[in-house]
Amino acid sequence: MKTQTRRLERVAVAQAPSERPERAEVEQAIRTMIRWAGDDPARDGLRDTPDRVARAFEEYFSGYAQDPTEILQKTFEEIEGYDEMILRGVRFESHCEHHMAPIVGRAWVAYIPQGRVVGISKLARLVDIYAKRLQIQEKMTAQIANTINDVLRPEGVGVIIKATHHCMTTRGAHKPGTDLVTSRMLGVFRDNALTRQELLGLANSDD
Repeated sequence: MKTQTRRLERVAVAQAPSERPERAEVEQAIRTMIRWAGDDPARDGLRDTPDRVARAFEEYFSGYAQDPTEILQKTFEEIEGYDEMILRGVRFESHCEHHMAPIVGRAWVAYIPQGRVVGISKLARLVDIYAKRLQIQEKMTAQIANTINDVLRPEGVGVIIKATHHCMTTRGAHKPGTDLVTSRMLGVFRDNALTRQELLGLANSDD
């Protein structure tokens, strides 16, 4: 019995998520990748590259250190009777979780308030938080819409994202000039065809 318990404990340790590595480990991993690519990380042009890449990754993936729901906590009461808020063409940069290649695009974020309203800068920050993580576009679209829906409880939410994926344009299929369009419609944006078409029309008119 004790032997079986010890075996289960070892399995649990092996399956536990690893702690975040130290900066030195990250830089060493980058040196390994440079050697694997066929170059010398010690030469002048590459000597400081591991540090630069690590700092760049801190920026690329800063979204993991932020709580998207906190961004939407500070709200104010709806005023002047307006009934719709649309933020158009929010530019973002992300990285795909399959190849870590850049995803560059724009987001259209709309919601119909039901008593709780946030400043437009909060919507842009919400897009950035999810973009600055390893992503697939479909998931990012749903995450933005679902977070607004869960926190603000509006009558409806609509999110459209158009983006170019470098994993398709600069490698693999090599098809530059292509983009992917995804959408997530909740509440009245799903149930009301006119409301949905209005948002889709705005996104298309910005092309």
